[in-house]
Amino acid sequence: MSAIKLKDYLDEQNIKYISIIHSQAYTAQETAQSAHIPGREMAKTVIVKINDKMAMVVLPASEKVDLDLVKGATHAESVQLADEREFEKLFSNCEIGAMPPFGNLYGMPVYVEESLGENENIAFNAGSHTELIKLSFKDFERLVHPKRLRASTIYTS
Repeated sequence: MSAIKLKDYLDEQNIKYISIIHSQAYTAQETAQSAHIPGREMAKTVIVKINDKMAMVVLPASEKVDLDLVKGATHAESVQLADEREFEKLFSNCEIGAMPPFGNLYGMPVYVEESLGENENIAFNAGSHTELIKLSFKDFERLVHPKRLRASTIYTS
């Protein structure tokens, strides 16, 4: 989904948001820094396979997905990171690694790290490595209907 399509969707839903253009950055933490967004508010999207079905796990930039936690919380038999080649066609209008966390628009479930819900706002890539969307977490939750779970561990390095 391109930033234009994402903005059109948000406009159709009467969602208030801010679009932030920033210098090119490839990791969520670099993006947060470049855009002057607190790391706890910067949401990154990780694509996983839960029982061989694609799903999104959305978590703070400063954390990494814990597949065992996701497996336990979803009662799945298997959870693994999806390979980029497995999902790049699903996000043909996005740069790889810059997918917005709107799995509902791609026909996939979304799981959100429960700590993101403690924020008033979240920011996330808008389909590119140079633009973010910032909106209220409540609006994100209302549109996407993610399942909240404990899904991450804080980076130690």
